[in-house]
Amino acid sequence: MMKGSNVPVAASAVRVELGWQSGPDADASALLLVNGRVRSDADFVFYNQPAHASGAVRHEGKRQGPQVVDALSVQLAQVEPQIETIVIAASADGGTFAQFRGLHVRVVDAQSGAELARFDPTDASSETAYVLGELYRRQGAWKFRAVGQGYASGLAGLATDFGITVDDAPAQSAPPQPSHTAPPQPSHTAPPQPNYAPPQGYTPPPQQPFAPPQGQQYQTPPGQYAPPPGYAPPPGQYNQGGYPPPPPPGYPPQQGYQQPPMPPQPYQQIPNQVPPQPFQQTPPPAANPPVNLGKISLTKEAPSVSLTKQGATGGIMRVNLNWSVPGASHGLFGRKRGGNGGLDLDLCCFWELSDGTKGSISPLDTFGNLHRAPFIELDQDDRTGASAGGENLSINLDHTAKFKRILVFASLYEGAQDFRGVHATATLYPRNSPPIEMEVSGCVDDSREMVLALIENINGELVVRREGVFVRPPDGHRYWGKLAVDQAYRWDLKWGTSKGKS
Repeated sequence: MMKGSNVPVAASAVRVELGWQSGPDADASALLLVNGRVRSDADFVFYNQPAHASGAVRHEGKRQGPQVVDALSVQLAQVEPQIETIVIAASADGGTFAQFRGLHVRVVDAQSGAELARFDPTDASSETAYVLGELYRRQGAWKFRAVGQGYASGLAGLATDFGITVDDAPAQSAPPQPSHTAPPQPSHTAPPQPNYAPPQGYTPPPQQPFAPPQGQQYQTPPGQYAPPPGYAPPPGQYNQGGYPPPPPPGYPPQQGYQQPPMPPQPYQQIPNQVPPQPFQQTPPPAANPPVNLGKISLTKEAPSVSLTKQGATGGIMRVNLNWSVPGASHGLFGRKRGGNGGLDLDLCCFWELSDGTKGSISPLDTFGNLHRAPFIELDQDDRTGASAGGENLSINLDHTAKFKRILVFASLYEGAQDFRGVHATATLYPRNSPPIEMEVSGCVDDSREMVLALIENINGELVVRREGVFVRPPDGHRYWGKLAVDQAYRWDLKWGTSKGKS
């Protein structure tokens, strides 16, 4: 397709694939628009907010290999009728779009796999974000237009341009863990009192009441003079409470006249009438928090981060693994090329709960359960690499208090002798927190187990630590790598003989 051209999209569901051969990392995103803008931040689908509330658009994640693909799934039949346009965008992580080779976007029929549209932009330069194309609705039918518009302000600038409120605070590496020294407490100096209090022991002088000379009648000239403080009128001259009688109707009140207070009246409820309620100001609606575009990278220098302090205190946290081998033709978890030509890589974990129960989750053991112990579940055994999302491990953080520790690792089942040459990236996607990435590579021996991360409950705080450890199988037992991981991390599980995969 040429820039600015459009083609019809005759499919009810499509995959939108952002692909490139070399260059920095990139991430695909989608914005659902009404009259050229999002309705709210929820209409932005990207790595930190991977699914639209309608379920129509999802960020599926990356597939590694000689050509890297980051994919979005779009159920066009489920797109809300108000949505007119779905913008397909990309953002470069650590570089510009001029550094990419083979950059393109494809629209593929989700059922048949047929390519419906493809656009290869050729004029990218210093931009760090890019609008590649858009799916738009015309007279009830969908079309795809090649756009090719760059943004030097990155994903934050692109998203803001369409109405997204962005919190663009960088989160490039794990923050340092603070010490547990208690902060200095502020002094509790009492604030000044509004009324002056006299010194202790002070006695004010007695007030001398004013009285007119004996035998004379004191009269106040109207509008000119008010009795001095402390004046005691003759009995019967003033009303109860020391207030002068009100002036007759039509007579202007004299200067200084004060209306005597009304005595309190008991409340009497009128039938079928709601009693008066004290006035309460309605607080303004709480503003939605800005969208966080940051990522957290765990490295050897900064290996750990607290999920709790990042705000991930509940919901489902997904753990995903991408990997690549130089010169291989497989993608995420390997696409088999017949026989044993591809790799079969399993995502696994050991778990231990606070009550002492423990176990293992893998395609050879059990897939677990997300809503009862152990509150961890593996979604599938992707043996061919045909699944765009690969294998995902989900952890239910609503049960954080029940977790003691979780060890996440990858196990090589078949297709290669060991992990030499494999470069892996594990990504944790907690709710209300930036994604947490960690890269693992550098195997130099016959290890067939790759330990990715250890998640521990430390005094009620869930902490993720990058491991990056390769574990060799016991001598003479090539497929006993999990037992070696158990022994290395002292999990003390009971092991038996597996029948393997059918």
